[in-house]
Amino acid sequence: MANYPEAEQIASIIESAKTIVVVQADNPDSDSLASSLALEQILGDMGKDTTLYCGVDLPSYLMYLSGADRVVSELPSNFDASIIVDTGSDALLEQLNKTNTKSWLASRPAIVIDHHSTQPTISFATVTCNHRAVATGEIIYELSQQLNWPLNEAAREFIAISILGDSLGLTTEDTTARTIHIMAELVDSGVSLAKIENARRETMRREPELIHYKGDLLKRVEFHADNKIAMLSIPWEEIEKYSPLYNPPMLAIDDMRLTKNTDVAIVFKLYKDGKITAKIRSNYGKGIAGKLAEHFGGGGHAYAAGFKITDGRQYEDIKNETIRVAQDLLNNPGDGKDEAV
Repeated sequence: MANYPEAEQIASIIESAKTIVVVQADNPDSDSLASSLALEQILGDMGKDTTLYCGVDLPSYLMYLSGADRVVSELPSNFDASIIVDTGSDALLEQLNKTNTKSWLASRPAIVIDHHSTQPTISFATVTCNHRAVATGEIIYELSQQLNWPLNEAAREFIAISILGDSLGLTTEDTTARTIHIMAELVDSGVSLAKIENARRETMRREPELIHYKGDLLKRVEFHADNKIAMLSIPWEEIEKYSPLYNPPMLAIDDMRLTKNTDVAIVFKLYKDGKITAKIRSNYGKGIAGKLAEHFGGGGHAYAAGFKITDGRQYEDIKNETIRVAQDLLNNPGDGKDEAV
């Protein structure tokens, strides 16, 4: 069991608070949502009033998680403390800037719980619990053991979903013996992995038009650097049309990185306002995703990461720079070593 030095300060903030808001970044995934839902259960059993916040709409593939509909997109004005999960970067809280509500978090005790092990950049955080682990859910589990937090059946299931999501089913290099011990403890307590997987697979069923659209996306994939880099861009018109049905990059990115000789797959989304986002997936042994994202001010893991550009730079310039940096990282493994980032 981990022994986090920040645990007692976290416990003190939570004990003093009656109302707590749990904040996800603007790039929600199964780890951030499941971690939020687990905290909602834990805090609720501790007698706290909890609100779940995310500045953007949750992607449809996450809606199988019971309680996802309780996540609100407007930060409440009245709360005593906040817990920010699965991010240590202000850059991923852009919606709070747009609504001029980030100061609300800064004016109250703010706890950051993250697992990326990069230098945190949330300047207003009161305490940051950021340790290397495969998922934020793993950190929350360790805190619960250290601080004797209540873990009801739902909380345990959400922690398992968090770990399975970010570890890609316990297959990434960040999966440790401790990770597997935690999963064993969760299963021993009654968590059903079969139930979780069945629920996830149900959300993977897609509208017939998405099957045809996936084919169109795959036809547009570009290959660079002797096929080591697979790249795709999605224009605003397609984002607007297909996002309500499914997140477009996720339709193609796994097929892209399964191409022979491909080491990294990158999918750009080009927004109407000029914003550009990138989702990055690296193959085993080529863990450059996090380092590539960091170059552009983003972050993530060695094998799954992303970044966002909002300074008005043109897509072709970003694309060419991405190819250059990715190629440099692939040619210099020491710069893109397989580590949590």
